[in-house]
Order: sequence, then structure tokens, then C-alpha cells
Amino acid sequence: AMGNWLVNHWFSAAVLAAWLGINIFLFTYYFLFFDRDERYFYTRAILGSALAWARASAKCLNFNSMLILLPVCRNLLSFLRGTCSCCRRTLRKQLDHNLTFHKLVAYALALLTAVHTIAHLFNLERYNQSQQATDGSLPAVLSKMHLQGSKWLNPIHSNQTTVEYVAFTTIPGLTGVIITLVLILMVTSSTEFIRRNYFELFWYTHHLFLVYFAGLVIHGIAGLVRGQTEQSMAEVHPYHCAEYLTQRDQNCTHSCCKDPEFGSIPAESWKWVLAPIILYVFERILRVWRAQQKVVVKKVVMHPARVLELQMQKKGFCMEVGQYIFVNCPAISPLEWHPFTLTSAPEEDFFSIHIRAAGDWTERLIDTFQSQTPRIEVDGPFGTASEDVFQYEVAMLVGAGIGVTPFASILKSIWYKFQQADQTLKTKKIYFYWLCRDTGAFAWFNDLLASLEQKMAESGKADFLTYRLFLTGWDTSIANSVALHFDTATDTVTGLRHKTIFGRPMWNMEFAAVAAAHPRSVVGVFLCGPEALAKSLKKSCHQHSSLDPRKVKFYFNKENF
Repeated sequence: AMGNWLVNHWFSAAVLAAWLGINIFLFTYYFLFFDRDERYFYTRAILGSALAWARASAKCLNFNSMLILLPVCRNLLSFLRGTCSCCRRTLRKQLDHNLTFHKLVAYALALLTAVHTIAHLFNLERYNQSQQATDGSLPAVLSKMHLQGSKWLNPIHSNQTTVEYVAFTTIPGLTGVIITLVLILMVTSSTEFIRRNYFELFWYTHHLFLVYFAGLVIHGIAGLVRGQTEQSMAEVHPYHCAEYLTQRDQNCTHSCCKDPEFGSIPAESWKWVLAPIILYVFERILRVWRAQQKVVVKKVVMHPARVLELQMQKKGFCMEVGQYIFVNCPAISPLEWHPFTLTSAPEEDFFSIHIRAAGDWTERLIDTFQSQTPRIEVDGPFGTASEDVFQYEVAMLVGAGIGVTPFASILKSIWYKFQQADQTLKTKKIYFYWLCRDTGAFAWFNDLLASLEQKMAESGKADFLTYRLFLTGWDTSIANSVALHFDTATDTVTGLRHKTIFGRPMWNMEFAAVAAAHPRSVVGVFLCGPEALAKSLKKSCHQHSSLDPRKVKFYFNKENF
């Protein structure tokens, strides 16, 4: 299994290894540099190892801040996907892990920010103690030097200054506090729960990234952490002269009499983030330009349980199964863009999405469409096509809850290819499993299955698609209704010919049945659903695959929509 994962995810593994390697290298290199370099001999005399901790984490923060925007440049990723269309599909598929990488970098930023902040709190405390010390120690002597000029080492120049005063009145202190608060807000508002239920909150707090980058660029300008200047190093090298600093008399005549002079470390965050910021600006300009292209809403269908279907056309729009688009409705909010999986097939002369009422924006959109047809802007399509489904003679498709949406496109497309005797379609049989807590929210999908069922029956191909609907959440009223209508030809819950099964699927039985029906086939198992389900399906794939190469084999594919 591990070997199979590496074959399919070698690109992701290589990117992860490179990212980790560069982070470890940067941290180690700069930690040792600031811990040993002679220019920071006197700085270390005051700060100790906290200097190295602060500077090493700062380098890694710059590196990760450079990377954080790249995975969310949708059009850049689409361009890369297009240019590597000749590459193996597994490589293109890895580009769909962009948001996983984005989150990984964000967590690294949060961790490094904590290290950087704690190190600087220690630094400020030590600067403060050194400034107030009167014991004639090296930190105390260094802290009293050049207080009037610009050659000072200790940024705290008076005994009345507190750590809080420095944190809220200096440029590095204030920007540090602001960007840390921004980072906390962005990370906490991007949890799965908030994204699913309060998308607007996630959307708007995420735009605080503008404040984050502005603060990051300004943060190092004041140069509070300093090192000895090159000229001063040549005149009074610390290795020769440090011992004389604490025991000098007034009539000093030897070469170490001159006080060492200090200068700031130049701000360099802007060098790291300039290129990605420019790239992201181009990305946003391109999005605005694409959004201006006219979208014609051909048909609006209001399905039960407040599900809105929009059928649209846009010049030059070209989709593939399993892709998604971003939708904006200026009448509701000119800034908000929401992602929706395409439910139409590429063979159709329109593209469609199904919008379920799940939050303020979707509620308002559905209400608006019930009274008028507002202007809609579309950006996309994005994502890698799910063409793998067509490569298996037998396909098992498993959709859980809202995860059923991408299969609308796939089922339609397979049916069109099947009807047109498409040579690229190897599929001879589809098993479709739909796990749902309540079918009401997905009544539109019942309509799709019913129409497919009817078309297949008319063509004499009724056995091409076998589907099983599992209702995992149900109450006594449904159970009574089912008991009353047990003998009817169609199902009481969905109105379909195939009966709804109550409870969860027994995957061992399902896989055994498919293996028995197709003893010599290669079966593709496709899931759009939660991770727990992925684990049990993966396990079933291994258990029911024959070791004999001539017999049945199950291959698991987890789709990321």
C-alpha cells in the first residue's frame, strides 16, 4: 500500500521533503550564524541564545510567507496544469493538493511566529535588565554606549521603559503585535466548521492577508536588533577588546580604547515576498478580467428542499468532469466568490451548478433568483478532470452527503459516452452508492437518477447502472411509511425503482458481490466523502483484490473536490 501511495503521490512527497528540507536548512544555518558570528559577539553578550532563536525563525517566516500565496493562485495552477497536460495525470492531480499545502505553510507560519515572538520577549526583557543594571558587567556597559547618537546597541535607552512600551510604540513591536493578531484571526476562522457554516466570516478575515504582508514588509525597517559595524570590527575586534570594556580606566592609551559601534541589520522581508505579491496581483487582475465576460443564465430550476439549479452559458467556456467554478453575484456581494462543483457533463451545451441553502450568501442568492434573474459572474473552471473513471470496465462510485455532487457530472458524462459508443470509454458497468443522512436535501439528485434510469430502460440498457441508496439518518415516520408501501414498484423515500436501504452499507458484502459478478475485471473504486469512509473502502479494496493477476482487482481513488 505504501509503495502504491508513493507511485501516485511521489510529486507531493518530493515537494513536502523539499519544503521541510529548506526550512530545516534555513533554521539551522541562521541559528548557527547568529550564535557564532563575531559581528554579534556583543549582541549575544546581552541577549544570549534568544538572538539566534529570533533570527533563525525570522528567516523561516520570510521563506514561508513567500510560499503562502502561490497555492491560492488558481489561474497560475490552471496554467501549470495546461502546460503539463502531456505529463502523467498523477502529476497533474497533485496540483489539486494546493490547499493542503497552503494550510501546511500556514501552520508552519503560526508555529514560527510563536517561536519568534517568545524569543523577542526574552530579548526585550534582557535589553531591559541590561539597561537597568549598574554592576559594571559587559551587558550593562554596552547598554550605556552611544545613547545620544545612532551607534547604540541596546534599543532601550532609559530606565523607565517597559517591555509593553516597546511592544506598542516601536515599529517592530507594533507591526509584530498586529501581524500576530491577524495570523491568529486567519487561522482560527479557517477551520472546517467555520468555512462550512460561516463562509463569509472565513472569506473576509482571510483578506486580512493584505495587513499581514504590509506589516511584514515594514516590520524590520527600524532595525532594533543590531550587530557591530565592519569598520568598528576592524578597529576594535571583540575577540581582542571585549575584556577591556569592563575594566578600562580614564587614561586609556592602547588600541582597544575606542568604544565599539553598532549598526542595524537591513530589512529584507520585502525581498522574499515581492515576487509572489506581484504574481498574486496579476492573478487578481486576471480574475477581474475573466469575471467581466458575460454569463447567460439559460434556465433556473428550483428543486425541493431549497436547492437551486442554474444552467448557464459563457463564451469559450470548456469544462471537464469533476471540475468546479467560482461564482459571484454582485447584487448580493461584489466581493464574495463561492466555489461550486459543476453538475453538467461536457457533452451538454450548457454548464450547471446546484446550490443548496447553507449560509447567508446562498440563502440570499436563492431568494433573489425566486423573484428575478440577477447578473452572475463566473471564474473557472478549475481542478483536474476526473477522467480515471472512464478507464475502468467496472466502476464503483461512492458519494456521501454533499459529496454526491461531482458524480452528477460523471454519471451524465458516462451515459452520453455510452450512448455515442465512445471508444475512449471502457466502462461496461457502474455501481453507485449514495450515503445520505436525509434525502430531502438531495431531491434534485433523485431526479437525475430517475431520468438516467428511464433513458437506460428505453435503450434496453437498464443493467448498465446499479445504484444503492443508504439512508443513514431516519426517523419513525419514514420507517412507518416504508412498512406501509413495502410492495410498491418504486421506493417510498426517493420514488426510484431501486429501494432505499436504511443504515450503513456492509462494505464486505458489497465488495464480495461485485467480485463475484466480475471475477476477471479491474474495478475502480471512487469516493467523494469523509476520511473515515476512505479508510474502510481502502481496506475493502485490499481484502477483496485477488493475488492472481488474471482475477478481480480493486483500485481505490479518493477524489478531492
